[in-house]
Amino acid sequence: MQIAGKWYVVALASNSEFYLREKDRLKMVMASLSVLGQDKLKVSYAAVTPGGCRRRETIYKKTSDKDEVYISEGGDRMAHVLDTDYKSYAVIFATRVKDGKTLHMLRLYSRRQEVSPAVMALFRRFAKEQSFTDEMIKMLPSQDECRVDEP
Repeated sequence: MQIAGKWYVVALASNSEFYLREKDRLKMVMASLSVLGQDKLKVSYAAVTPGGCRRRETIYKKTSDKDEVYISEGGDRMAHVLDTDYKSYAVIFATRVKDGKTLHMLRLYSRRQEVSPAVMALFRRFAKEQSFTDEMIKMLPSQDECRVDEP
């Protein structure tokens, strides 16, 4: 899969109450996407939190050959690659069921810590199409203290 490799989550949009409350404290997240077999994708994240660097992994299974849609092994998370050139950016729409609520998040992945104005405009367009308001969209400041490839 061409989407495998190191990425940075440089922008987010979400309707999650936690995200809306904490978004001004959030920093860029490093992600690593690895292919497992023919139809599984392991997504590893490293994010700065008040308690230090937090790492998390989720394994997704591809649901069809036509679209890049993945469902987590527990079935509570879905990720849909809306647009990508595989070389520099990917726009991924994710849903998660938590406490009976369906939460939506749009993520802008970049191979570098910066994105072009054109890619950012594309992300904002997708955010509007998914009914996210300007208040729900956040460009994340870079961080170097938390990496996915370090223990």
